[in-house]
Amino acid sequence: MRTHGTLTKWNDDRGFGFITPAKQDGDLFVHISAFPRDGTRPRLNELISFEIEAGPDGKRRAVRVMRPGPPRVERAAGARPSLRPASALGGALTLAAVIGLGAYGYSQFTRRTSAVESTAGTAPDQSTSPLSNYSCDGRTACSEMTSCAEATYFIRNCPNTKMDGDGDGVPCESQWCN
Repeated sequence: MRTHGTLTKWNDDRGFGFITPAKQDGDLFVHISAFPRDGTRPRLNELISFEIEAGPDGKRRAVRVMRPGPPRVERAAGARPSLRPASALGGALTLAAVIGLGAYGYSQFTRRTSAVESTAGTAPDQSTSPLSNYSCDGRTACSEMTSCAEATYFIRNCPNTKMDGDGDGVPCESQWCN
């Protein structure tokens, strides 16, 4: 059965105290673990609601302590204030980072697209070749390539290449395209 009383004695260092019930004789023991874990420390003369149970020693004690009214959030001296303003700042910084990354990505996309369009006049097979990271820049030999994919692009799209010695359409067979 829930009853009410006042916290009349409290030892904060040891985490216990005594409650004077409103309608009963004698004080009741109460331990810090009986209070809600809302960050608010028990205070002397605080009106509280509780239930009474027998402890391990058989004596009556207060358990399941509640404070009347809405829960109060109190800060200890020197504690940080609520993070809500920081959350708004964090949201604004996140949005700015997303916009910055989007702008960078778009600039890279337009740079690559314009590089492909600028080589369209020199590539005889540009309409059928997919967009690639390569462009015709005057290299013609296998020793100037860095991969089979690059050599294949050059032999298909760039004039005057010297990379297909046997004329089978596979460039740089002894170096890159085994």
